[in-house]
Amino acid sequence: MPHPTPRILLTIAGHDPSSGAGITADLQVFSAFGQFGVSAITALTVQSTLGVAEIQPVGSPLLARTLDYLTADLPPAGIKIGMLGSAAIAQAVADFLHSLPGAGSNPGIPAEKKGIETGSTELSHSGVFSLPIVLDPILRASSGANLLDPAALATLHERLLPAVTWITPNWPELSALTGHPIQTLAEAESATNILAARHPHLHIVATGGDQSQPTDLLRLPSGEIHYLFGEHIATTSTHGTGCAFSSAILSRLVLGDTPAAAFEAAKHYVTEAIRRAPTVGHGRGPLNLLWPLS
Repeated sequence: MPHPTPRILLTIAGHDPSSGAGITADLQVFSAFGQFGVSAITALTVQSTLGVAEIQPVGSPLLARTLDYLTADLPPAGIKIGMLGSAAIAQAVADFLHSLPGAGSNPGIPAEKKGIETGSTELSHSGVFSLPIVLDPILRASSGANLLDPAALATLHERLLPAVTWITPNWPELSALTGHPIQTLAEAESATNILAARHPHLHIVATGGDQSQPTDLLRLPSGEIHYLFGEHIATTSTHGTGCAFSSAILSRLVLGDTPAAAFEAAKHYVTEAIRRAPTVGHGRGPLNLLWPLS
């Protein structure tokens, strides 16, 4: 009996040699949900569980050629975007997304009529069905290292955000994207409304896992808000939670979940990945991203 063909998911992100975050973590998440992951690396890092020591972005022409060559052979059913590192990389990724049929603001026919499996039947702001494209706007590492030139924020707003369908910032990242300080859950919700005023098509997830009461919220393009209240788990294995969360959301969307159901399933997946994490390294260790397969 032939095996079913898995959906192809593309991650565009940096490489973490310790495999707690970035490309290698995303690929593990895709595998945990039964998907086939492919990747395009935006930056190499000198990194371990102790933090990020150095970042070397790849050349934007090489990234652009990688994306074109890869997806011509292996067209993705969904795309996750992580660390970009520079305005040039952000521009190259935006150009690629705008070239995709049915993605972002491109005109075209509904994606399912092109044979593209989207996992969603929602309309994009341009009136066409979109590939699910999830951006985890990684601006700074938890160790404090700057992972994106602040000047690249303009490129994100002007070119990249119009071409994605989801964004998953934590509170500091949401504050940087909106220019408004966030200290409370109410301020986080207000900031999602500010971001939505500029990009009304976006599904916005504001993650608050590092707060005293870990709460994540999802703002739908309709303005509807969903909250997920979490729990504190006594562990140092929390490296790459944002990468895992955004990749899990994408995986569930491609599998056919509604936005609210994908949000909830991703939260459960990451919670259990933290709870079941191994003790690895001398700093903030990785999650157990393959726990559904054990």
